[in-house]
This record gives sequence, C-alpha cells and structure tokens, in this order.
Amino acid sequence: MSDASQALGAQGELAQAMPNFRHRQGQVDLAVAIEQAIAQRGVLVAEAGTGIGKTWAYLVPAILSGAKVLVSTGTKTLQDQLFNKDLPAVRQALRTPVVGALLKGRANYVCHYYLERLQDDPQALTSRGEVIWLRQIKQFAQSSDTGERSELSSVPEDADIWNRVTATRENCLAQDCPKIQSCFVYKARRQAQDADLVVVNHALYMADAALREQGISDLLPAADVVIFDEAHQLPAVATRFLGQTVTSGQLLELARQAEAAGLAHAREVVRWSELAAQLTQALKDWRLSLQWAAQKPNRRVQPPEVAQDAPTMAAMSAVSQALTPLCQALDLNASRHIELAALARTAQGLCERFENWAQACALDSGDGLAQEVFWLETTASAVRLNVAPLSVASAFSAERQAGQAWVFVSATLSVKADFSHFLEQLGLEQAKTLRQASPFDYSNCALLCVPTGLPQVHDPAYSAALIEWVWPLIVAAQGNAMVLCTTLRSVEQTAQALQDLCLSHGVQWPILQQGLQPRRTLLQAFREQEHAVLVGSASFWEGVDVVGQRLSLLVIDKLPFAPPDDPILQARLDRCREQGGNPFMVYQVPQAAIALKQGAGRLIRSEQDWGVLVVGDSRLVDKAYGRTLWQGLPPFARTRVKQEALAFIEAKRDPSSSSDD
Repeated sequence: MSDASQALGAQGELAQAMPNFRHRQGQVDLAVAIEQAIAQRGVLVAEAGTGIGKTWAYLVPAILSGAKVLVSTGTKTLQDQLFNKDLPAVRQALRTPVVGALLKGRANYVCHYYLERLQDDPQALTSRGEVIWLRQIKQFAQSSDTGERSELSSVPEDADIWNRVTATRENCLAQDCPKIQSCFVYKARRQAQDADLVVVNHALYMADAALREQGISDLLPAADVVIFDEAHQLPAVATRFLGQTVTSGQLLELARQAEAAGLAHAREVVRWSELAAQLTQALKDWRLSLQWAAQKPNRRVQPPEVAQDAPTMAAMSAVSQALTPLCQALDLNASRHIELAALARTAQGLCERFENWAQACALDSGDGLAQEVFWLETTASAVRLNVAPLSVASAFSAERQAGQAWVFVSATLSVKADFSHFLEQLGLEQAKTLRQASPFDYSNCALLCVPTGLPQVHDPAYSAALIEWVWPLIVAAQGNAMVLCTTLRSVEQTAQALQDLCLSHGVQWPILQQGLQPRRTLLQAFREQEHAVLVGSASFWEGVDVVGQRLSLLVIDKLPFAPPDDPILQARLDRCREQGGNPFMVYQVPQAAIALKQGAGRLIRSEQDWGVLVVGDSRLVDKAYGRTLWQGLPPFARTRVKQEALAFIEAKRDPSSSSDD
C-alpha cells in the first residue's frame, strides 16, 4: 500500500484526525496517481468530479513526497483557502512539519516606499475618503506581518489608492529601494524560497513565466513539483499573460509620474512639464481620432482597419513622437535617482509595446502576424492595444523544467471522457490522463430539464419567456434558485423579469443581481437570505459552493459558446479552418462542453444535496452536437416536462425542514 493510499484510507491518518472524514476510493485512486507522477517526475492530467476531494488528494502525496512543491490555484480566494484552511488541516493530520508559504503578485502587498511618497504628497489624494484610507493603510503597514492588502477590509478592493501604495514589476525599485529591509514582497519571497510547499495563483505563475521567456527572473522559487488546481482556467490565463497590452491610461500615468519625478530630481536639465503635456495632448487626440472604432461591435478593431484610417494613423504617429523624447529623457537621467531609473524601465516597456502594435498596422494583412493576434479596444475614456499568441501550447509546455513533475487537476478537463482539447491547448499531448467520476448519485438526486415551446435563444423575448416558464419551479423551490446567464445584458433582462413576476404574484423575494453589489456580498446574501434568487454571468459559473437547500434550482439560460467576435477566438477558428478542420466541432463545442459542465457543477455540492438543472437552450437536444454537451454532464435524470420537474422538487423538498440546511 502506498503512503498516500494509507493516509487517505478508512483507518488512515486523516480518518483518525478529522471527525467528518469520509473514505472515498476515488480520492485514494487520484492520490495514488499523483503520488506516482511525483515519484516519476511525469505529467498527469486528472479530472476529479465534484465530491472526490481533489484538494486532499494532491496535498497528501505532495506533503509526503518531501519534494519542493508549488501549488497554483485559479483565484486568490482559493489560494487563501488552501493556505489558511486545507494545508494546515492536512499537515496536522499527517503530523509532518512541512513549511508552507503564500506568494502573490507585487500589487497585493503594500509598498513602504510608495506609501511614504504618497504621505509626503497630500495633493495626490482626491477625496476625504482617500485621506481616511491612507491613514488606515499606514497603520496596517506598521502592524501587519504580511502587508497583504486583502487583510485590510476597510479599504475597498477596487479603491484607486491601492495603485499608489503598491508597486509593479516595472516601478519596483528592487535592491535600490531604501525600504528593502522591511519590504513585504521580499519577505514573502524569502519565505517562499525556504518553504517546502508554496501556494501561488495562475496569474502569478503565468506572469512569472512571461518574464522567464524574456530571460528575467522574478518572484517564483524553483520547484520539483508543480500542481495546477482548477487547471481548466490555464489556457485562458496563459493566453492573457503570454500576450502584451498597453493602454492610453498607462501612458498618461507615465507622463504624470515622469513630470513629478523629473521636477523632483532633475528639474534643471529637462523640460519635464512640456514633455508630459505633449504626450498627454497626443493621447487625447488619439482617443478622439478613434470615434469611428467606438461604433464597431464590442468597440474592437484590428490593424488592417486602423491602417485604413489616415487620421488615426496620424494620431498614433503623434503619440509615438511625443513618447520617444520622454523615454529618452528618463533614460538619460536614470542615474540621478532610483525613481527615474524605475520610470525609465517602465517607459521602455510601454514604448516597445506601442511601437510593436503600430508596426503591425504597417504590415499587409496576415503578413508577419501569423502567430499573433492584434486588436484595439476603446472605452468611453481610454484606448487599449492588445497582442495575444495564437497558440500558447509551445510556450506553456516549455515552462516545464527538466526533471519537474507537473500535475493538472480540475472537475472539468474532458469532453465525454476525451482530454485531447485541453491537452492540445497547453502542449501536453504526452501526458498521462485519469478521470475519476463524482461519487454522487446524480440519477436520484438531480434532474436535468430542457423546456419545450420557448422562443429561439436569439429572440428578444427569450429571456422573459424562459423565466415565465421556470417561475412555477422557482415557487416550488421557494426561491433558493440561481440563474446563470451568458451575457451581462441577459443578467439585466432576467433580473427584471424576476422582479416583475415577484411583484405580480405579491411576493417579496430577494433578487440578487450581478453588478449591483460585489460578488462576495451577493454570495453571502444568497446563502443567508430566505427565498433568494441570484442572477449572475461569467464569474458565477465556477467557484460557487452553496451546500444544502439554499440552492435547489439552477437555471442556465443559453449554451455557453464563446462570443464569435472575440478576436483571439476568431483567429483560432480561422487557423483551424485553414488547416482543414471544422472549427465549430474542433474548438467551440469542446469549450462550450467544459463551460457547461462547470456551470452545472454548482448544483450538487454534497451527498445530501438535491436539485433541478434547467437548461433553457433547446439546442442541447435539438442539435446533433448537443449530445456531446449533455453526455459530458454528470448522469442526471432527464425530462422535458415541467410537471415532472415540479413533482421532483415537491418530492424532494421536506416541508418540515428549514431552508437553512
């Protein structure tokens, strides 16, 4: 018997140490496979259905291996849960003195240098609220062991002041910083270097990988084993971080900071205010020249379209002409002060990215751009230039160091038990694969219902008609429902339809709508308030764990196909078509199948849970490809009859039990 199987066995260390531990053979099998991958320094891709207990299945062999382990999670919230809850519990059960460390990106830690600089420049504070927040951040920095901004809940996560009291890789003063001895980032990094198991997140891992591609060593320590939890998110995260972005906002901030630092440390040698003003004006003119782009779908255009608009090209040239002398001035005066040196590095990076995009406009369509996707986005006040790789497979797979074990785990990695879509995206075709189905009895505890008689999903009346159809089920479940939408517009339409129905039926149930409150607040309200209905879009399709009758009805409005106007998706579909493939079946259907499985996974979270899943989109059963989608779901009982769904809820719902279960 392996060490991992013994530890997770019915009489093992975890069973003895944890009163609520339940022996699961699927968990043991997964742990043994991970144990073997670590021992052989191989690559394992494992799908673990809901209820397997994948976190303990990888933590146990990771801890017992004695190797240096890096665990990367999907979000910072999951990262905190893993480090503060799961890791201590398993470590205590195994009685192993493994040292853990938590590491996040620089922007998550208060920077003593920039905090002090902001204190010395009270005019930079834009409101009385910022004065109060600055005082709270100062007190926090003096008393905190970690300096992690997430620990200071009194200052909102999205408050702009955080951008001024934290550092980025570009403006970090590194070893030249006078505050290096008390730096929270370097303290966290030292702890990570010394730890046995380091918990990071995918964004940090991929940001670090992008730097390693450029020959730059940043935050992450070397490791013998890398475990990617919530691995289904990796293709999208890798695409984002292996690309490049430059925004008009970044360039405006560069002008502002260069003027302030230049006047403070090299006032007499350069006309800093004049250079900053020239760049600022050029950026405003550029934004105005792009009014035509704001009329395009999703306000996006690509280089050939930009190249055809002479005023926009002239405006971009003016930005370049204003940016170049500012970059040169910073570079020539970098030795005068560490702030100017940091700004010179920032300016160089922004200038290179801007010029790279501008040069793409000069190339013939497709000429020289075969491996990358370029697009421009506009907002009400800004412009964003993007470059993304057409494929991340070779770059991602090249990140694996010689002799390093890689383990990928998630509840959603395969399509009808086929892992090829995920493997090809990340260049992992030679990996071993394992699929452990959920131990839950879906055929008895869950019902999939696809309505009949609704308008087509693209009909403007569809959202209201779906909610009208599903309303009796919501009433039968006494609220306790979640509606997952594929667009923010559908969220608004659905929430309005629900509010109208509540009003017409004389019930005052909470309709919790994404966008009106922070995600965490909405989820807390959904768990605590009786009869609540939560309506959300993309961010609610995963990472939502509501156990018990608080979530008895899950409604998915449409099949989650990615928007066809997404420039990266469009380029990948074109490439597939050029190579003779069927892009819809090769790319779009597998992606939708994985996303649908993620969304459906919100319903049954424990062995005691029950519920109805309504997928309003009749394409799930009417189209040939629908079989691929629903066969990838857990084995729900199935119906298209509303009365059968109502009978299921009424049979399962115990009127004597509180919905607080």
